[in-house]
Amino acid sequence: MKKQADAAAKVSRNTYTKGELFGFLVGMFGQNLIYQVIAAGLVSVYLGTVLYIPAGIVSAIIFAARIWDAVNDPMMGTIVDRTHTKWGKCRPYLIFFPVIIGVLTILCFVNGIYTDPKASKALIVVWAAASYIIWGMLFTVCDIPLWGITSLMTDDQNDRAKIIGLARTAAGIGGIGTVIAFVPDFLKGMFEGKYNALVDGVNYTQQMANNDTKKAAWIATVIAVTVVATVLFEVAGLVTRERVPGDAKDKRSIVDNFKIMWNCRPFRQILISGVLRSPLQLLMILAMPLMLYYYTDNSFDNVGNLDGGQRVIKIALIGVAMFVPQFIAMALTPAFVKKFENKKIYNFYSVAGAVPYALIIVAYFAFKGNMLSWAGVIVTALCIGLASASMGGINVMQSIMIADCVDYEEYHNGYRPDGVFFSGQSFLTKLSGGIAALIQGVVYAVVKFSGENLDNINFRLTQGEHFFELDGGKYALAMFFLISVPVAAGMLLSAVPMRKYAMSDAQHEEMLNALIEKRSNMEQTAEN
Repeated sequence: MKKQADAAAKVSRNTYTKGELFGFLVGMFGQNLIYQVIAAGLVSVYLGTVLYIPAGIVSAIIFAARIWDAVNDPMMGTIVDRTHTKWGKCRPYLIFFPVIIGVLTILCFVNGIYTDPKASKALIVVWAAASYIIWGMLFTVCDIPLWGITSLMTDDQNDRAKIIGLARTAAGIGGIGTVIAFVPDFLKGMFEGKYNALVDGVNYTQQMANNDTKKAAWIATVIAVTVVATVLFEVAGLVTRERVPGDAKDKRSIVDNFKIMWNCRPFRQILISGVLRSPLQLLMILAMPLMLYYYTDNSFDNVGNLDGGQRVIKIALIGVAMFVPQFIAMALTPAFVKKFENKKIYNFYSVAGAVPYALIIVAYFAFKGNMLSWAGVIVTALCIGLASASMGGINVMQSIMIADCVDYEEYHNGYRPDGVFFSGQSFLTKLSGGIAALIQGVVYAVVKFSGENLDNINFRLTQGEHFFELDGGKYALAMFFLISVPVAAGMLLSAVPMRKYAMSDAQHEEMLNALIEKRSNMEQTAEN
């Protein structure tokens, strides 16, 4: 049991207001809504199933972007830590950059290249790669300050755990943006008449009309969602305040900060654990493609005709299982932090979370590939629900423990690396997505679920074939394998570096109280 209450009572705390907390969470929701437009929209669906860029090339683009992030994220963290303005060191980026990110998000979908029938495949790939990498760089400009400001809004350990837990919940709710993969299906009726009227059977076929209709529906969806998300994102910069002072004399270089990141043992352990857990992102990457293909045969128009109209209820059950347990775990984890050791909570989520992921593929084979019966849907929902809860909990713990590492570094070396350490979290998120996308691309390439063959698969589905049994069920098996075996292995491995975590909760509480007392004494000295 933790004994923080008595120690906390001895030291005056400086913390955020309810209004600041609410504004921060609104911004966090908006930011993650934009992230899902790219992650669930552009990367998971648009590039592969609308533009038909081969899965191997998409994976290569993502992986190249993640390699660049290895330099870009710590560099941005260094810039944040060296920023000192009247707004603080994180807020300036949250005030001025959301609009820029919103514009570039739209440009990733809306441009003359993707809609030009004469555009070469090479030109399409080049623009896809360039726009995605530039978008990732600009997104980092706001992502690091958005998470870094959590350790600057309060010096109270419990309030910090609370805001990080709520931030992860808001980010998770922002994951509703994954439904962007379904919205164009509802909007395509607005554009079908225009493109179907151009079909002549020779120069412009029905299949070409279907593809252009999908592009138009996607563009309309992306513009609407991104505009709303950008406005919400802006709120965080406008209403938050930084209460924990930074080091105005800090002039450390990016090389110095790389050394700090690696030499801080608890932070290094978190980084290694996070890299090993990278396949966890496969559940989020595959969430919408799995729902779209396996449960709707790539069209929501089919839902009312499947299982006597019951398919929509089954889809809703799977959808609830993917998100609701995650939110519950995010909300409860800060309460667990008050009662149990951080390391024990983290490792419990890692080890126990591996079990439901492993059971997904077991269930798939037990039901012989047909998970569409009520029994199959319920078993799948239970496995995904427990897996989702572990993902939500461990994400909260990672953020809490990184914030603790900032205190650890300030206590031992007199330097508070909020930007640098939270750049590590940003890098972990994107590197994990890159590794997961690479795994997905390899598996898709093996079963040939990409490029021209995917175009053919989509056409066959419009002719009445069912995805779960298409070509012997190999595409369905690939998806269920991806959200099971690699993820379970990654979860188990991620617990290994944390077995001997270098900072106990008691040690952190002692450090935090010493830092607060030191700041209080410095303020009193300055006043005198």
